[in-house]
Amino acid sequence: MNRKTPRILLIGLLALLVGAVGCSSDDATILAPTTDDKTEANLFEAAEAGDGSDIVDTAIDAGIFTTLVAAVQAAELEDALRGDGPLTVFAPNDDAFAKLDPDFVAQLLEPRNQEKLQELLLYHVVAGEIYAGDLRWFQFTETMQGQYLWIRKLWGSIVKVNNARVISADIAASNGVIHVIDTVLVPRGFELVPEEPTPTGDIVDTAIAAGGFETLVAAAQAAELVDALRGDGPLTVFAPTDAAFGKLPQELIDALLLPENQGALQELLLYHVVAGRVLAGDLDYYQRVETLQGSRVAIVKWFGNVWVNFSRVTTADVLATNGVIHVIDRVLIPRGFSVQTTSGSVYTAKDLEDMVTRDYRSESPPREFQLEYLAPAK
Repeated sequence: MNRKTPRILLIGLLALLVGAVGCSSDDATILAPTTDDKTEANLFEAAEAGDGSDIVDTAIDAGIFTTLVAAVQAAELEDALRGDGPLTVFAPNDDAFAKLDPDFVAQLLEPRNQEKLQELLLYHVVAGEIYAGDLRWFQFTETMQGQYLWIRKLWGSIVKVNNARVISADIAASNGVIHVIDTVLVPRGFELVPEEPTPTGDIVDTAIAAGGFETLVAAAQAAELVDALRGDGPLTVFAPTDAAFGKLPQELIDALLLPENQGALQELLLYHVVAGRVLAGDLDYYQRVETLQGSRVAIVKWFGNVWVNFSRVTTADVLATNGVIHVIDRVLIPRGFSVQTTSGSVYTAKDLEDMVTRDYRSESPPREFQLEYLAPAK
């Protein structure tokens, strides 16, 4: 190697160090703004007006956060951001929101996604005032949403927050400080609430269209309950499939469809219907719910499955215009229920319960748990 090479490398390294020191000698100016002059003027005029503007008013006056302000209002977080604080907000400008899919932004602003919108916005907010000079070269900072931001200083003039760049820093407000960023920050694992499909038929028509409920529909017709199930509702129906009815003796099914047993059939079917629209997401881990038959069913969430008494929900949240259907794999048997067949055989609630529960799956709750917690209330 040429003896001059180490000297040249040393001189080059010293030059780089001098340049770096020159760039980072003042932490307060470490963030080189890339916004145009008009934007800078708006921001700092809003911050230095001396009128005690809070974070929200400062953002409004700046004129570059129209989407962010609309989102804050839709999320009902405006009062929080006008509070005493102090808070630090990494604020995406309109250009940052413009990078997102317009459909995504539109869905964010819909009422069903209000909690998700709050989650997204609070991921941009940190408790306390953090100015540029307070930042270390590398740090993780907890947000009001609960997850952390990854903040780095790069080359003395760039600050990155996750994958976003700070383009204007230290915009002071009466209750905190704003740093403008060029990209919307998205928390890890963030997903919007899916849009509910628009149902086109009532409960009866939805069951017929789905297929697999011929016995249930025939039973509703024999019990003269079709009109009630087509009414305004809303109703929640735990609907046994044809396979679920297949666990019962055919002579029992035939007997239930006879006119003289219409009262018993109505009792059995109404034990599968609850007033109101109850979606799977509305359920607690355990509850007893009164049915239109008058007694209650026990509902429990067990390792990813929902159980209604001794029946498992196989498909949840089948929407209808007047309620919702949850498909179940066993017929629900009300306590005290009994039916006599044409042959003279009498089937009691205990007999029928034993029939529908003799093929328990491995994922079902333990028998002892079921007997104690899932058995219908007296």
